[in-house]
Amino acid sequence: MGGTAATAAAAAAIVATDRVAEAPQTHQTAELPSGLRVVTERMPSVRSVAIGLWVRTGSRDEIREQAGISHFLEHLLFKGTERFSSEEIDQIFDGMGAEVNAGTSKETTSVYARSLDRHSERALEVIADMMLAPAYREVDSERQVVIEEIAMYEDEPSDKVHDVLAEAVFGDHPLGRPIIGSADVVGSVPIPDISAYHDSRYVGSNLVLAAAGNLEHESVVEQAERLLGGDGSRAERPNGAVAPETAGPAVRFHVKETEQYHLALGAPGLPRGDDRRFVLRVLDTLLGGSSSSRLFQEVREKRGLAYAVYSFASHFADSGQVGVYVGTRPDNVTEALSIIGGELRRLQAEDVPAEELERAKENVKGRTVLSMESTLSRMNRLGSAVLMEVPILSLDELLAAIDDVQAEDVAALARELYAPDRMSVAGVGAKQDVFRSALDGVSEQLAAAP
Repeated sequence: MGGTAATAAAAAAIVATDRVAEAPQTHQTAELPSGLRVVTERMPSVRSVAIGLWVRTGSRDEIREQAGISHFLEHLLFKGTERFSSEEIDQIFDGMGAEVNAGTSKETTSVYARSLDRHSERALEVIADMMLAPAYREVDSERQVVIEEIAMYEDEPSDKVHDVLAEAVFGDHPLGRPIIGSADVVGSVPIPDISAYHDSRYVGSNLVLAAAGNLEHESVVEQAERLLGGDGSRAERPNGAVAPETAGPAVRFHVKETEQYHLALGAPGLPRGDDRRFVLRVLDTLLGGSSSSRLFQEVREKRGLAYAVYSFASHFADSGQVGVYVGTRPDNVTEALSIIGGELRRLQAEDVPAEELERAKENVKGRTVLSMESTLSRMNRLGSAVLMEVPILSLDELLAAIDDVQAEDVAALARELYAPDRMSVAGVGAKQDVFRSALDGVSEQLAAAP
């Protein structure tokens, strides 16, 4: 268990936006004496419920000697409890026709399921037991599974380069380390250490129960009190290390025999609660987040330099990350990076034309509305927002915030986030000199960085 596409029909998305924007806010919240928070959203037009239990802990909460323990623990939650064996957990969810999964990020861990509404209570009963009472069975065999997952990840350079970039941007800070962890830690961490890590973090004040679908809020709260209420005591929330200050340009290269060079440029981004996150969504969309974006058109469509090229943005409690990825053959590295550097400079120097800005805003609005048709997307939105203490905006408020984005806002944010003295670069490929010699096309600062 574990862990951007372009819109297909802009006109249809605009129509959907107009219709759905009138819907009232329907989420409700409650807090139990233990500090556990419950948030639900009723969707009476569906026959399913997505339900998830979230804990505010992830890889940024780990010291180096624990690297990967959050992700490994997520795996072990599926290996059984005193009540349910691993096989019984699988049989229960299969017998309901339910989807069950889990995910670990740099700041959160969650276990979630989507089932028919009549099975939602049973789904929560099993998830609660998995999260709060793991029996730590089959630990050694699962160590091997995760070590194989790490090896698989290391063999995929288009994934590996993102971890290399994170190290370039955040250095030795936990935000700069891979979520998946290291084989050395996973292969040797003792069960008592895993149990202690779990017991200090999987506590009421650090947990959120989120659900969306055909449900009754009061029923979910009552079940939460019965299954997750605890003894009324509160524990302090563990906090990850404070995000580091911007260190300036850094260059990292991972030598690996590959057909392509996998390249990523990036810098610290915006925290989750920053009001400019809506400007960033528009900026990211027009830079490389859609098939009509500047990078997709200039690098792939017009010149055929890459199959995959895109921009991305992620948010943390007190920081974030922005970046650009491209995978290209050795002969194309210099030209591809030069084009990317040129597009970044153009974004900073010129206001986006009105037609292009409007297209990007409608793309963001369309994707936002379409995602809200999914119970799982709504549950994820609720859970992550409450867990990270970010206000849950209504759909009207979300769309209005996107509509308010102006061309000068985009240019100003591009100048701040993609400033040459903030940008770092990472590469995975056969020869570092091919990579190094191409950095002039991005910026003088990167070309001179150690």
